[in-house]
Amino acid sequence: MIKKIGIALAALVGLFLIVGLITPKEFHMERSIVINKPVGEVFAYLQPLKNQEQWSPWAKKDPNMKKSYQGEDGVVGFISSWDGNKEVGAGSQEIMKIIPGDRIEYELRFKKPMEATDSAYITTHAINPTQTRVSWGMDGHTPFPGNVICLVMNMKSKLAKDFDEGLVSLKGILESRTTSPSQEMDTL
Repeated sequence: MIKKIGIALAALVGLFLIVGLITPKEFHMERSIVINKPVGEVFAYLQPLKNQEQWSPWAKKDPNMKKSYQGEDGVVGFISSWDGNKEVGAGSQEIMKIIPGDRIEYELRFKKPMEATDSAYITTHAINPTQTRVSWGMDGHTPFPGNVICLVMNMKSKLAKDFDEGLVSLKGILESRTTSPSQEMDTL
């Protein structure tokens, strides 16, 4: 009996290791939404990192999270840091690159619940003069055994749900605003 239990445990460990070897360690997530506002107005709202506090799903999961900032918001080098409950963890986000009217790139440095450094971005593309496609994406690396744990916990699906929730919130905020596109362009 003990020998059978030992063999079963060894088989489970072996299976875990094999799954860890074949499960991707790199991940990519991107979600998009169409917002009924001009691209200049949308981009001007997205550029300041502090505006994410209004539409980010994680800000809603912990409205009491501690936040701190370094630098000038909306420019390369600005850092927003957070320390929250177990749903949002702790870490920081830095603006790494801005292509005006098109793309903002970030570096995400997670401290809790596990350490990781990933990249994220937001792009805006004019569909026509009054509609903008916003895409929000993230790329990262999850080494073994995290890649297996993320597979079992279906983390990509949970992240997609959070991205979708954030984009719907962003759409609601921007489409309810009455600011004219020319006023927004002045802030670029």
